[in-house]
Amino acid sequence: MECRKCGACCIAPSITSATPGMPQGKPAGVRCRHLDGRNLCRLFGRPERPSFCLGWQPSPDVCGTDFDEAMANIAALEARTAQ
Repeated sequence: MECRKCGACCIAPSITSATPGMPQGKPAGVRCRHLDGRNLCRLFGRPERPSFCLGWQPSPDVCGTDFDEAMANIAALEARTAQ
């Protein structure tokens, strides 16, 4: 599957590690500050891109068929892995 570049993986999950400009990470459901207006990551391909972000790969199970489904799927994953 090819990424639709919807930005859901940059909004729905929490990031618990420090990232550039976000020393406390990012809460779930909050838009990453590195996501631009076209839902593209400004850190993509750069060495400072967090390892957490590198782990996201497009797949039907995560991305679903549209942005809303991707948000719901990722939120469900977030809830199942929250501690």
